Amino acid sequence: MRLGFFEMKKLTKCNELAFIVGTVFCALGVCLTIKSGFGLSMIAAPPYILHHKIAHYAEWFSHGMAEALWQLFVMIVMVIAVERFNHRYLYSFGAAIISSVLIDFWLMIFGGVGVYSTFAARIICFIFGELITAFSIACLFRTTLPLQIHELIVVEISEKYKIREEKVKFANDILLLAISLALALLLNHSFDGIGVGTVIITMVNAPLIRMFGHFLDMHFEFESAFPKITEKLSV
Repeated sequence: MRLGFFEMKKLTKCNELAFIVGTVFCALGVCLTIKSGFGLSMIAAPPYILHHKIAHYAEWFSHGMAEALWQLFVMIVMVIAVERFNHRYLYSFGAAIISSVLIDFWLMIFGGVGVYSTFAARIICFIFGELITAFSIACLFRTTLPLQIHELIVVEISEKYKIREEKVKFANDILLLAISLALALLLNHSFDGIGVGTVIITMVNAPLIRMFGHFLDMHFEFESAFPKITEKLSV
C-alpha cells in the first residue's frame, strides 16, 4: 500500500493477534451493548435472557456463565445436526469459555449488567459496542484458530448439507431471533434484551464487518506465526 511518497508494508503473521484482539474486544462490545439497554444482537440475546432469569434465584450466576452454558447447548445441537463429533469442537468450546470469562471481566470493569442511567451514555455505549463488535468479528473471521460455537455451527452445517454459508447464517439468525423472543416471553415475561438495538444491529452488522474486513485485508496478512500449533487447533 502507498501513502504519499511512502510505501507501507502489510504487517505479517497476524493470525494469533487477530484471534486475541477479536476475542478480547468482542467481549467488550457485548458488555457495552448490554450497558446501553437498547437490545442485543440475536447471538448475544439468549445468554443475556438466561442470565436475567437464573440470577434472580442464584446471584452468583454471572452473565459469563450463561454465555458458556448457552454455547455448550449450541454445541450439543450442532453435534446432533451434523451427526458427528470432532474432538476439535472442544477447542471451540474452550474459546467460548475464554470469551465468557472476558465478558464477566468487562462487566466488572463497567459496573455490572445494569443499564446506564443517562441517555447520552447509553447512546455512546451502543455505538461503540456495535463498532467494536463488528471489528472483532472481522478479526475472528480471518484467523484459523478455533471459532466460537455460534460461528462454528454455521460452518459445520453448511459443509454437512452443502448449503452456502450465507444462507445458513441467515436461517440461523432468524432461528436465534425466534428463540430469543420465546425465551424472553417464557422466562421473563418481557422483551428485556431485545429492542430497537437488535433491529439496528441486524441491519448494520454485516456491512460493518465487510468494511472492517476490507481495512484489515489492506494492512495485515493473517498467516500464522506458529503454523504447527495452529494446524492442530484448527477445526
